[in-house]
Amino acid sequence: MEIQGLPGRLLADLGPAIASGEIPEGTVLRAEELEERYGVSRTVVREAVRILESMRLVAPRRRVGITVQPRAGWDVFDPLVIRWRLAGADRAAQLRSLGSLRVAVEPAAAALAAVEATDDDRRALAALAVELTVTARAADLEAFLQHDIAFHATVLRASGNEMFAHLHDTVGAVLTGRTEHHLMPHRPRPYAVQLHREVADAICSGDAALAERAMRTIVTGALDELNATLD
Repeated sequence: MEIQGLPGRLLADLGPAIASGEIPEGTVLRAEELEERYGVSRTVVREAVRILESMRLVAPRRRVGITVQPRAGWDVFDPLVIRWRLAGADRAAQLRSLGSLRVAVEPAAAALAAVEATDDDRRALAALAVELTVTARAADLEAFLQHDIAFHATVLRASGNEMFAHLHDTVGAVLTGRTEHHLMPHRPRPYAVQLHREVADAICSGDAALAERAMRTIVTGALDELNATLD
């Protein structure tokens, strides 16, 4: 989600500062001080605060101010919260947390997709597997990333489980974060691309056990590589 205009500019400063702990929990922000500091109107401040409140990063109270909330209450699945945490000192913990989530969810989603996927889902996965192969060989990391995000989102949606499907932005955020913060190899590894083809083939053929196994290898391998990079 991209927030445009002046509220977006205000969020681009406040959000990362809160997520990184630069503005610690318990801090009380005053609307009038934010107006003066950023040269924006009360309406802009209210819109930015409304968005931060929806993420449970802050809680505005009359006669008190805008209080930064404890991390335990944040909406940690919000893509912007994920992005802000990845940009700060919390990056390693955030990536490990997201990697563990993927290990728990994506293999199960792949197994379900082998049973529940529509013909359109299967065609999409087969096409994306080809695109991943082509862009990996060309070492086009940006195009590879977009196809990788689409591939995993399609598997989650094809599972037929709306809660799994709702995690597509979360998975997309961790895939994006790995690339943006240079935690991916310069050229996608051939075995990883092959595993994506195996997932697509297994789902297309209705082999739930193979789909689950291949996806588990992908996500556990990604987490292991991440841990090795961050250690």
